[in-house]
Amino acid sequence: MRGGGRWRGVGLGHQAEGLAAAYLEGLGFSIIARNWRRPECELDLVATRDDLCVFVEVRSRTGTEHGHPLETIDARKRARVRRAAALYIEAERPQSTLFRFDVVAVTFHADMASHEVVHVEDAFEA
Repeated sequence: MRGGGRWRGVGLGHQAEGLAAAYLEGLGFSIIARNWRRPECELDLVATRDDLCVFVEVRSRTGTEHGHPLETIDARKRARVRRAAALYIEAERPQSTLFRFDVVAVTFHADMASHEVVHVEDAFEA
């Protein structure tokens, strides 16, 4: 349930994006955009490291009773992220020459005091 529910006054999706950003920063990435939006699309995170620009889709759920958050990335969602990335490149003109699509899934445990982060590099192609 990306964006669904509340946790300490902050939307679950927003909390997951913060955790994903911190995780990626721990890997040496710089977060250059959060919730980059256009009327028809959105990118959760855009990160860079060296000559690589990564478009990151963040998915979250509370528990896995209804499946893992990675299971929510369907063909339609991939197409929307690809479109958003093309618009981002056109508008922002990043200096990178390499581009990649990653997914970061955050599963919050029932107690909401702990979570699991799964990072899938190169999750889908342009």
